[in-house]
Amino acid sequence: MEYGFMIVVIVFMVGLMWWQSRKSKQQQSKVQDFRQSLQPGTAVATFSGLIGTVVSVELDKDQIVIDSEGSQSRWRIQAITEPPVVPAYVSDDEVDEEGNPLVTAESSEQAQIPVEGPSAQQVIDVESVPETPASEQQQTNK
Repeated sequence: MEYGFMIVVIVFMVGLMWWQSRKSKQQQSKVQDFRQSLQPGTAVATFSGLIGTVVSVELDKDQIVIDSEGSQSRWRIQAITEPPVVPAYVSDDEVDEEGNPLVTAESSEQAQIPVEGPSAQQVIDVESVPETPASEQQQTNK
């Protein structure tokens, strides 16, 4: 009986190791395909955070030249991670004094998504809730 349990545990561990290595190989393959497909004009980011566009690729020398805001620098291809993710920019004209986005005709049409579930009914307007006087709070705490 003890041998059966040990065999199951060993098979499980071997299966887990195989699955992890397979997943790792798929990720490495994806990164390698991206690096091999680099061409001039492609937007890239490095591990250190430099964001720019590819000027030239020298696969035989394992090097790439990146232009970032007018300055060019040479990098090893292994330093290139993936296409950069640029956060959305919202100008000051598109938000109110509190930083909330202004509602326009275009955005109000897109925002007509109904919210379902109990959380949609749990919104409480803080200004409409009356404050409890301090004397009543002390009495309830006693």
